Amino acid sequence: MPISDLLLDDEHLLNIVIGSILNKRISLMQNSYSHSLSTNKQLTQKSVNRCFNGEQHYYSHESTSTKTSMTFSIYLPDEALAGRRCPAILYLSGLTCNADNVTHKAHFQQKCSELGMILIAPDTSPRSSEESDVPNDDRYFVGQGASYYVDATQAPWSDNFNMQSYIVDELYDLLRSEFPIHSIGVTGHSMGGHGALLLGFKFPSKFVSVSALSPVCAASESAWGVAAYTEYFGDDESLWAQADASKMIEKVGQQYSSILVDQGGADNFLAEGQLQTSKLQEACTKANQPLTLRYQAGHDHSYYFIQTVISDHIEHHWHMAQLS
Repeated sequence: MPISDLLLDDEHLLNIVIGSILNKRISLMQNSYSHSLSTNKQLTQKSVNRCFNGEQHYYSHESTSTKTSMTFSIYLPDEALAGRRCPAILYLSGLTCNADNVTHKAHFQQKCSELGMILIAPDTSPRSSEESDVPNDDRYFVGQGASYYVDATQAPWSDNFNMQSYIVDELYDLLRSEFPIHSIGVTGHSMGGHGALLLGFKFPSKFVSVSALSPVCAASESAWGVAAYTEYFGDDESLWAQADASKMIEKVGQQYSSILVDQGGADNFLAEGQLQTSKLQEACTKANQPLTLRYQAGHDHSYYFIQTVISDHIEHHWHMAQLS
């Protein structure tokens, strides 16, 4: 037999052996981690799908903050599946959304896979079910799907709409205890961008980094926010101010070495005055908070815009995590 044929056979055999080892390693990684999760009675796994070099999971659990069942998605790269602590991003979605929107439409999984990043997407509010009757409103910017990530003080909302407590206390602690997380950054879109900025600056000890996409920058002065806050807080405008991202930044001052914000230049909600990006600029200037603000020409408020910039935001949080 020619030597060249022997070399080809050896190379082919080597590839088979390497492939077998890698497949067994991945299988052991996944089985080991899945077994450790299955012992947690708080979490109910709803689904799991292989995606790039990682897995996309969905979980539900009973929340003491909202008194309802809550759902979140979490992308776990192979490093996390093997038990290695990885940096994580908490993504807060916008009005009318749930955990599905960003998970299905933003296409973040490939970049998270490349960098070894975990990404968690909770729901935007408590929701009615057979077990829970949660208040709602006919307006899409108030009620279910529109929590603004605050703790409501007014009936009927105050019994369930405690999303600040849910995010920064209950879910935060659950994630840190049940998944191999090294650190957590926070980001979000629209109402979720407001939530990321507000909670990031209100609770800087919880988060190592902050970014936002098309955020509602001054909720207490936008038509959406005024309508929601009148319901959640009543007429006490001092409570509105405490739930306004720009006012919070101005109040607490610099908390991060840099924050990243992207805004679509052709966003109709920017033109309508719902987002008020200039208020964020002014607040960061007064607070001496470094801000990278990018207006993306021609882009609107949709998930096509989010797809365009999401990789930059993941990289921003990855770099900040390396410094933590």
